[in-house]
Amino acid sequence: MPRYLVLTLRTPNFDLNVVPDHYAFLDRLKSEERLEMAGPFTDKTGGAYLLKAAHLEEAKQIAFADPLHSSGSSVVTVKEWNA
Repeated sequence: MPRYLVLTLRTPNFDLNVVPDHYAFLDRLKSEERLEMAGPFTDKTGGAYLLKAAHLEEAKQIAFADPLHSSGSSVVTVKEWNA
């Protein structure tokens, strides 16, 4: 299954209260065996995760459901990654 790199970059509207929902979202993806790895950037500007999906549109649909994105706390970008 292809892999997709999801970048989450904080916006000026970043809301710390969304972080627990974001982690619950990632935990669900991990339990579904869709998440390979995830973590924040050390400079606190955002983070990234490696997602498995059938195709780019599915990966975008999943990533854009991330509470960080839906709350406007982060800009989410999805790239197919030949890792």
